[in-house]
Amino acid sequence: MSDATTHLLLPYILAAQAQKHVTHNEALRLLDGLVQLSVHDRNLTAPPASPADGYRYIVSSGATGDWAGWDLNIAIWTDGAWLRLPPRVGWRAWVEDEGLLLVYDGFGWVDTTPAALQNLALLGLGTTADAANPFSAKLNAALWTARTIAEGGTGDLFYTMNKEAAGDDLGLTLQTAFVTKALMGLFGSDRFRLAVSADGSSFFDGLIVDNATGIVDQPRLPRFKAYTNYDNYVAVDTWTKIGINNTDYNDQGAFDAGNNRFVAPVAGTYQFGATLLYKVNASTNARMRGRLVLNGATEIRGSRGEISGAHASEATTLWLQTIVLLAPGDTVELQGTFRTADGYFAADHTSFWGCKVG
Repeated sequence: MSDATTHLLLPYILAAQAQKHVTHNEALRLLDGLVQLSVHDRNLTAPPASPADGYRYIVSSGATGDWAGWDLNIAIWTDGAWLRLPPRVGWRAWVEDEGLLLVYDGFGWVDTTPAALQNLALLGLGTTADAANPFSAKLNAALWTARTIAEGGTGDLFYTMNKEAAGDDLGLTLQTAFVTKALMGLFGSDRFRLAVSADGSSFFDGLIVDNATGIVDQPRLPRFKAYTNYDNYVAVDTWTKIGINNTDYNDQGAFDAGNNRFVAPVAGTYQFGATLLYKVNASTNARMRGRLVLNGATEIRGSRGEISGAHASEATTLWLQTIVLLAPGDTVELQGTFRTADGYFAADHTSFWGCKVG
């Protein structure tokens, strides 16, 4: 029969043993040192100068002094002396100065933090993952940074997302209070899309890039082309709003055909152009003028033009073009007038167009 336990080598109290309390106390001392093992340090090769009673250490390789030959053993300072505990496979120790949990594998103390995590079903960081979101994280900041060349990397960083087929969806969902406000990615095709929503159910494409051509489309961009379907009579030296009352197209409904003007839906830089076709009333001595007017009162600088040469009815044409910075609700209208003689701005070919460019 052995005189010590198999795993912890705690001494037994033997039959007819004198001073049994010595053996019992030795066993308690060993238990006190081993149970819930937590060591102060694992990098020392020589005992510290003034250890407190009960301090424990994993002795580093190359030990000297009172620890000579104790490499990788547990050293406990107890009752004024060092006690040696040779580790067994599976012993675990918390290293206090590193905040690290180690396990003894028979050859050394190894970090229990895994070098790799493979084929996990669920992973929750600060929150609970579930079947719908097998990887979930609850945090205030995240960082991805490239492994440098000095670290054996390339210095580059690519984040890859992949979908099975072109008709599937792949993208980023941006939410407020778990209501989707924006989508960015490849949805239902391989074209890149950026879409926004007010309620998480109805979405508007703000940007689409064709992956086959690289052509960029902004489907919700305010743009229009409008014209007048009747001859607009204008007197001499009287600036008059042209009755642009029909549209060839009117994206976002920004052109108000009932009031013959464009109304800016959002702030930005807009480009406008116009074509005014002359039609004679009584005399071709008329001299045609045109301009674009902001909010019904202010001529937009650079938009005014005039043809001062001879006019030919339904042939002489004046072109205008300019850009202007608008605030939401600003209006732009086309105005015309004549010098010398009155006349008409001809139906169908007198037109006004514009779009947001920035």
